[in-house]
Amino acid sequence: MAKIVRTISEDASVVATAIDATDIVSEIEKIHQTSAVVTAALGRLTIAASLMGIGLKGEKDTLTLRMNGNGPTGALIAVADSFGNVKSYVCNPIVEIPLNKFGKLDVSGAVGKEGTLSVVKDLGLKEPYCGQVPIVSGEIAEDIASYFATSEQIPTVCGLGVLVNPDLTVKAAGGYLVQLLPFADESCIDILEKNVNSLPSVTQMLSSGVTAEEMAMKVLEGLKPNVMDDLTARYKCDCSRERVERALISIGSAELDAMADEEESSEVCCHFCGKKYTFTSEQIRELSRQAKA
Repeated sequence: MAKIVRTISEDASVVATAIDATDIVSEIEKIHQTSAVVTAALGRLTIAASLMGIGLKGEKDTLTLRMNGNGPTGALIAVADSFGNVKSYVCNPIVEIPLNKFGKLDVSGAVGKEGTLSVVKDLGLKEPYCGQVPIVSGEIAEDIASYFATSEQIPTVCGLGVLVNPDLTVKAAGGYLVQLLPFADESCIDILEKNVNSLPSVTQMLSSGVTAEEMAMKVLEGLKPNVMDDLTARYKCDCSRERVERALISIGSAELDAMADEEESSEVCCHFCGKKYTFTSEQIRELSRQAKA
């Protein structure tokens, strides 16, 4: 379980959300068997999705982040609900590249910088909201802040971190998202900048025992913050046989008939959790009949 805490300044001009997502990113590594740098990259994007997800209003609203920087990881996708629960996927789970010039995992080198970050919000309307910005660094946190500044005109500070052990397990993972409302004054902004610049890294804080609540309070220190809410989130895939059937029907009867002719049974694997669904050739033919109907 991941702990998420949202705090607000006394004058209600700044909101800070923080998460200890170590359990979630550990689950990502187990499911996708990612190399260290991919664990860091996909972990960061998934943490960002969780932090952004709890800002959604409706219980059934969802948010999808898709990052494609033309790097060796290929596309990275993270999906969150309004409770901060998440699932994620990466095209290439194993990428081995040298450390960056600071001796750290080269997330930017793995993700790439020549591409876009897309944000899709399904708010239950006829059409989902879609926003897209060019990738500015590939480190993900700066790209999330750039999206908010460009597409939503919300001044935002984002900090994300994933610390991977030598055995590829996850030692610490989490992040924070700080957003200023339009009426925030200059003195408030000055305090916030000072706080953010003096903070240790997210993984340093988590490794030293700092909780999500303490992290959110540290960011707003000097602004008399109060806790708005706290909740727990997890890695949660909502796949089902019915969903897989609908997906198969959507590919059309000709493709389904060809599948049924080629194999006695077909296996479909969920990208997000690895669960396998098996269909006999007759079941595939039945889906083909439904596709024709």
